[in-house]
Parts: sequence; C-alpha cells; structure tokens
Amino acid sequence: MQWPENIRTKLKNLPDAPGVYLMRGREGAIIYVGKAASLRKRVQSYFRESTLRKAEPKVRGLIRSITDFEVRVLKSEAEALLTEGQLIKEYKPRYNTLLKDDKRFPLLRVYLNKPFPKFELCRIRKSDAGTYFGPYTSGLAARAALEFVEKRFGIRRCRPTRPDSDTYKHCNNDIIRHCAAPCIGTVTPEDYLERVETACAFLRGERPEFIREIRAQMKEASAEQRFEDAAALRDMMLLLHRAVKERALIRKTNKMKTSDAKAGIKELGEALGLKKPPRVMECFDISNISGTYAVASMVAAVDGVPTPQRYRRFRIKTVEGSDDPRMMAEAVKRRYSRLQKEGSKIPDLLIVDGGITQLRAAREVLNELGIDLPSVGLAKQFEELVRDDQPTLRLPKDSVARAVVTGLRDEAHRFAISYHRTLRNQRIRESALDQIPTIGKKTKERLLNHFGSFARLRKASFEELQAAPGIGPKTAKIIREVVSGELK
Repeated sequence: MQWPENIRTKLKNLPDAPGVYLMRGREGAIIYVGKAASLRKRVQSYFRESTLRKAEPKVRGLIRSITDFEVRVLKSEAEALLTEGQLIKEYKPRYNTLLKDDKRFPLLRVYLNKPFPKFELCRIRKSDAGTYFGPYTSGLAARAALEFVEKRFGIRRCRPTRPDSDTYKHCNNDIIRHCAAPCIGTVTPEDYLERVETACAFLRGERPEFIREIRAQMKEASAEQRFEDAAALRDMMLLLHRAVKERALIRKTNKMKTSDAKAGIKELGEALGLKKPPRVMECFDISNISGTYAVASMVAAVDGVPTPQRYRRFRIKTVEGSDDPRMMAEAVKRRYSRLQKEGSKIPDLLIVDGGITQLRAAREVLNELGIDLPSVGLAKQFEELVRDDQPTLRLPKDSVARAVVTGLRDEAHRFAISYHRTLRNQRIRESALDQIPTIGKKTKERLLNHFGSFARLRKASFEELQAAPGIGPKTAKIIREVVSGELK
C-alpha cells in the first residue's frame, strides 16, 4: 500500500520516546488514540505491509482509514497511559474499545468537613467538598495507599457518618486494623483530624519519610531472616512509591497549556457576548462549617492561566451563621472597594461559585460601588454559567472555555478550604494552650518553638516538658493534663 507523502515524512522523524499518538481519518476526525513506550517503534508498526497481511480485520480497517497522524511526547509510559485515557474520553475515537466504555482510573477521596473523616476508593471526581488523590493507573497501588494510610495513621473504615459507642460494640478494627477508635474517645477529634491531614500530606507526596520507614522495616526483617515479611514490605513500598509518584505526576500534567487557555478565554468571551476576551478573571468562593471560621477566597487567572500572586483571602467579619450570599457580598465589596481606592484596574470578568443568589449578592455590591463588571455564577450541578439578565449558559463538555472556568472555580475552592483549615487548626491549638494557667504569651511561644509544633507538644512526656526552657515540675504536670485532655 502506498502511503501519502505527509505520513512517510512523519514516519522518518518519529522520536524514540514515550507518548501518545492520534490517528486521523479522511475528514480529519480522530479515529484512534494509542500509547507507546517508543513512539517510533509503535507507530511505524502500523504502516508495514506485514501488518496489513496478518493483523485482525479491525486493525486492517483502521490502517486503511488513516490519512494523517500526530504524536505527543511525554515523560514516561505512566503519563502516556493517563493521557491516553483522557484523550479517549474526550474524543471517543471510533476504533478504540478498551477505554471507550468510560472506565475510569481509581481515586482516593476524603471529606474533611465531616466528623471523623475516612478515606475511600472511587472512580468519579465530583464537584463537591471532597478532597481527591489520584487518579492511579494501578488499582493495586491505589488499594495499597488506602491500606497504608488506614493502618499507619489509625484512620477508621466503618460506615456510620458519626460513629459512637454503639458502633464500637460490633467493631474490632482497633484491634485488627489499628483504628484509632475516635468513636469511644480513644483520641480527641482534634488529634484524629491531625492524623487525617498527615495522611493527606503523605498522599500528596509531601511526607516521604513514611516510605523510608517501610524501607527500614524491610531491611530489619531481612536482617532477622524474616524473608516473607521483608518481601511483603518490599511490595508495599514499591506500590506506595508508585502511588505517590503518580500523584505528583498528575499535578503536573493537569496544567493547561497557555495556547489552549487563550483559546478558552476567546471562546468564553464569545459565548458570553463580551466585547473582548476576558484576559483577567477573578473567581470567589466561600468556605465555612455551620457558619464557623467563615472565609472567602479570590483566585485570578491571566489569559486563562491561574496566577497565584494575584490570589487573595478574606476572613468574614460581618456575617454570623450560614449565609453564603451575604458572605459573598462582603468579600466582593472588600475586594473592589479597595481596587477603587487604589485606582487599580478592574478585571474583565467576575465569577462567583454558586447560583443566582450568590450572583445577585455580588452584583448588588458592584452596583452600589458603581462598577460595571461582567459577572456570572458557576452552578455546580450542571456546571452552568448563571446570568441574572439572560438565560443560563451550559458550555459543551469538551469545551476549552468550560475547562478554563471550572478549573478556576476548583482552584478557588481549594484555596478557600486551605485557608479555612488553617484558621480552624490554629484555633484548636490556641484554645488548648489558652487553658494552661500561669503561662503567658511569650512562654507559649517558647514552648512551640522548643517542640516545633503543638502535635509534638501534646505527645511530649512529663520529663520532656519539664526539660523545656522556663518550665518547672508543677507547670509541666498542668501542661501534660491539659494537652492530653485529662483536665475536665
């Protein structure tokens, strides 16, 4: 079979590197997506006469339909596998069957806003309050990561939203799975939450010392000739290393290319009927639990790309209880009244996370300030752009504009949750230290500097507390009682 000149030229210049390849048909549509450890070897194999003679009918039909192809070089075969899955779901090529049925890679999910959070496996990343880790190309690696964080950090796995002593009567996980048993007060809610957040840091790849801990245990077992234990620890270590490495990989590959982002804001501007593409966008989100520690976040994007140096965060001051619209109004007013005073440039588009009530609250503030700023709400249920004066706009699922606005909204949500968690943890520490009588602010600061963190202070023995600067036996005893929860 005589191949077109464009295909013959591309075949000669294929790189010997991992990546994905996209085959195009007669009308330019993508008809097949594949991955390869070596793009040169894999793609060239399609265009051999022997392949046309010996291949299955489906493969021969694919080859005869190819009029062009393109390749994307990636850093590793694992990245190629993930990218292949994403492209197949995006383009739904005719000749793909293995991943076309919308199979998804496993994820780990935890709801940090629930009492006694727990980790669970899932395959769909929802636009909710959950914190997600993954996706993982290996189901074994995902399950190994789940097993490890449950056992190493004492995370519960029972089903009730708020387990109690009645739940504990039918559970042995504190014995056979090292559960911290928060249901019966074995650990305080604050200590349990700290365990969960340490597990999250590990899954994000921020705590490699835990993998080194397993390596040390493996060497110890081998030295003691417990070879089966050593082999099990080795397998666990390799799977965890793979899971953590893939998590870091996903964080890098999920970043949108600048050229795609610019195309996205152009498409967004046209869809909203703006006079020009919204080069500078700002997105607001609210985070609170039953009105406590309420905060707002504002993230910004320039040319469709998130720009962290422009991010701002607000501690809600004038609203009590759970009233997201009023909280949104306060944050928007503080942001744009300040821009007015400073004479700074107003952005091209305002996005609020929420529906019509949040949007109207923001627009009332803008009208009050006399600012003419195009603004929309992003409703989570159907990822719709809500407009107060026009019908709701639903961007196509494969739209680059949709990827830009939902990505910015997700970043605002992440930034708000992070700030809320910081304030909550800070207050937890302060409230415990404030219970310690006869200790002033400077002594508290010396204690934290000496131990490095409140978690280490809580775990310190009486002797270690007594050895801290400026702390005697009597004070050490009081500190020990308070931070361990013994003082009623």
